[in-house]
Amino acid sequence: MIKFPKIMGVVNVTPDSFSDGGLFLSRENAVNQALRLIDEGADIIDIGGESTRPGSARVTIEDEITRVIPVINEIKKINPAFPISIDTMNYDVALEALNAGASFINDVSAFREDIRIVKLAAEHKAALIIMHMQGNPETMQLQPEYINVVNEVYNFLETKVAEAKIIGAESIFIDVGIGFGKTLEQNLELLRNLGHFKKLGTPMVLGISRKSFFGKLLGIENPLERDIATALLHSLLFNVEVEIIRVHNVTLLSQLKKLYESICLI
Repeated sequence: MIKFPKIMGVVNVTPDSFSDGGLFLSRENAVNQALRLIDEGADIIDIGGESTRPGSARVTIEDEITRVIPVINEIKKINPAFPISIDTMNYDVALEALNAGASFINDVSAFREDIRIVKLAAEHKAALIIMHMQGNPETMQLQPEYINVVNEVYNFLETKVAEAKIIGAESIFIDVGIGFGKTLEQNLELLRNLGHFKKLGTPMVLGISRKSFFGKLLGIENPLERDIATALLHSLLFNVEVEIIRVHNVTLLSQLKKLYESICLI
């Protein structure tokens, strides 16, 4: 029987994230949200200071550091051992976050922005999440094209994992990048074929929470109203072992975990 994945709770310290932009921009609100997610059952908190929603523009490294590092510091004061992930494409932000106590680097660019991130993860013995994205957040949804999306994403991740291992990263996770440079049908094709990616022999992170394809499929325009659909889809994907699920609503996934473990893991 497949073990329920670890729950990674999302805290966006940004004014413009697609699902909750601005709600947790202040340090106090971000810290309170992180502590709330921990109480609700999160195993990891993923903190980001730069939106990667479609069409988003870059922010300065200084702004990103100012947003996220005080939040990490406050969480670590209250709960020193709790695992923190920094969601960034920037080496300097990742370095400051690791020095503040983060133990994951979640790099949606798969270190195409800065290959030094891999060496940083190796030196700090931090986990490195490598995600597939076609293009960059500003342009990725303009006209994503693939001949075979499953094979192309697989080959990309296979190459990037090999590169990261050569550089010295030891704890590596892959993420197929649902919603990052993919159409609705391309997203669905990846979800139908998640099992194919287990051939890489690398633990997987899955981020589908509140994604726009729920709006297209189900007519749910408000991202904040997509949490039930998120949990339902996760339940339909249990035939594939995923090590970490990245979600905004931890309560629903914690309830799903309790049901799954009570009924299935007996």
